Amino acid sequence: MDAPAPASPPQTPGSQGLIQRLCEPAAAFGEAHVGLPHVLLILDQFPRALGGGERVILRIASLLPKYGYQVSILTFFVDAESAVLTAPPPCPIYLLPLRRTYDLEALRAALSLRRFLREQKIQIVQTFFESSDLWAGLVVKTLSRTKLIWSRRDMGILRGLKHQVAYRLLANVPDMVFAVSEQVRRHCIEVDRIGADRVLTIYNGLDIAEDLQPPLPPKPTGHFRITTVGNIRRVKGHDLFIRAAAAVLQRFAHASFSIAGEVLEPDYFDELQGLVEELGLSERFHFAGGVANPREHLLSADLFVLPSRSEGFSNAIIEAMAASLPVVATDVGGNAEAVQHGRTGFITPPEDPGALADAMIRLLEDPVAARRMGAAGKQLTAERFTTNAMMSSIKAIYEDLLGRD
Repeated sequence: MDAPAPASPPQTPGSQGLIQRLCEPAAAFGEAHVGLPHVLLILDQFPRALGGGERVILRIASLLPKYGYQVSILTFFVDAESAVLTAPPPCPIYLLPLRRTYDLEALRAALSLRRFLREQKIQIVQTFFESSDLWAGLVVKTLSRTKLIWSRRDMGILRGLKHQVAYRLLANVPDMVFAVSEQVRRHCIEVDRIGADRVLTIYNGLDIAEDLQPPLPPKPTGHFRITTVGNIRRVKGHDLFIRAAAAVLQRFAHASFSIAGEVLEPDYFDELQGLVEELGLSERFHFAGGVANPREHLLSADLFVLPSRSEGFSNAIIEAMAASLPVVATDVGGNAEAVQHGRTGFITPPEDPGALADAMIRLLEDPVAARRMGAAGKQLTAERFTTNAMMSSIKAIYEDLLGRD
């Protein structure tokens, strides 16, 4: 398994062997958490544009102290322009540069990680993504007595053959596996052959806030705003959304469409721009880029669409439902576990822009039903997808693992 080549790290406040401390919170952080069980979150990288997975990790790190745990983050790579280096971190963040997971340098990195676990008195390691699960997880269980949790967030769509084989070979390594949806849980059990008693579904959680901003001025009849949120990657299916938009505009000529997200695949972005021009949508379609306040962006819309080709569990869906938007989403991953078909929106087959368009038109033709679905979505989010529900489940497993010794 090859890890991303590490960037030249910024000036670090301190280091421990190969492990360099990149940044840390205010001095009071350490004093507030003395004596708490120490959890280390390990992820493969912090890219320039943070995805949903990286944001969830930072969120968990910010919340764990409130639930009785000290927390640190370790990664193998940080892009020099990553937002994680500019925003105040929720906890200390460390870099363990790792180019490959199978050479002499990887052995030195493994010994450095073992020393770090001992010196920092790490009691639980929770890993995210392939290199962290497989390489770091194996190091943790081979060279220490630290408890190990894998966090599985997808259906393995980006895995190569070597990852598929490795996950099966190491199926007995983690003490527990957190799956982000029931679909991901079944994948772990049926494909990776992890024991069902060690795989638990824990949905992502949000803080459900009341709308504090003044309501937007009413739009003229038929002037609907439809949006999707997701970094620009082929797996997100933005081309399907564009083709569906062309069909919707045949019925609602004044509708407007937007995609909010950073460009992670420039060639695909060029393809999307060409498709917008080819279909004559330039005046009705907008690429918003990365938005600083996704909630504000969502509150300006009338309808949310998620046209993904694959998902584990979409943060964007529950953010849209929390903003009282009806949702149209493809039937992949955990989407149907969030969107209740006919109650909070509609689930459509993947790779079917015609079905996406039909569902959108159905909601736009009946604004009363659309508002009712939006309200039901916000209620469902408040009942099932809250921060407290997520963190209570995590804390319960942590306590169980620590009580097994």
